[in-house]
Amino acid sequence: QVQLMESGGGSVQAGGSLRLSCEASGYTNCMAWFRQAPGKEREGVASIYRGGRRTNVADSVKGRFTISRDDAMNTVYLQMNSLKPEDAAMYYCAATGPLTFCTRSGEGMPYWGTGTLVNISS
Repeated sequence: QVQLMESGGGSVQAGGSLRLSCEASGYTNCMAWFRQAPGKEREGVASIYRGGRRTNVADSVKGRFTISRDDAMNTVYLQMNSLKPEDAAMYYCAATGPLTFCTRSGEGMPYWGTGTLVNISS
């Protein structure tokens, strides 16, 4: 069982930046970030496969958010720039084991963190 621990959330003004981190306790193939705001459905933000060559970023954050990973550290990062009030949400890290894939909804992904809260003030 792989455990995930997110960090880096907090409060920032609109236009500001935050960097989220998620450290895994073991091997992961795909790692992803999801977010969920109160009253809204969970939204996939970005995903990245081991090796870092294959990434996917949601249209809503493209050009502002960057996902990266350090496989030696079993850690994935989400650099969030030009933050908007609508980016405020609980951000969750999720991951898969060997030979399994991220899903757009997060369904079927076996490993999840407990979340880190991002607040944006306008």
